[in-house]
Amino acid sequence: MKKMMIKKMLVTLTMCSGMAFVSGCSSIMSHTGGKEGTYPGTRASATMISESDTNWGTKSLAILDMPFTAVLDTVLLPWDLFRKDNSVRSRVEKSEERTQATNAVIPPAEMPAP
Repeated sequence: MKKMMIKKMLVTLTMCSGMAFVSGCSSIMSHTGGKEGTYPGTRASATMISESDTNWGTKSLAILDMPFTAVLDTVLLPWDLFRKDNSVRSRVEKSEERTQATNAVIPPAEMPAP
């Protein structure tokens, strides 16, 4: 009797912890990867599902993960609204955007042929 109860509790604990570890995977990756904006994990999953070059295995995992990602993105919404992204990637992207804007107004000089 006691063995069965311990076994049932172990199975339940394993299943719950497994669900907790895999739920919201896209949201966790997006929040640690330095993406700005609200609902970055949900947007990343939607992009992955809609792309034609994504294989069926990845799409099915993204579809299964989408509800959990949306819930986790909703829980992290206050954090998304107030955080500033200072990752190296975002600083480089912002610098490139400023450079492109400057080049659109003042085009770079042509280099002489060697």
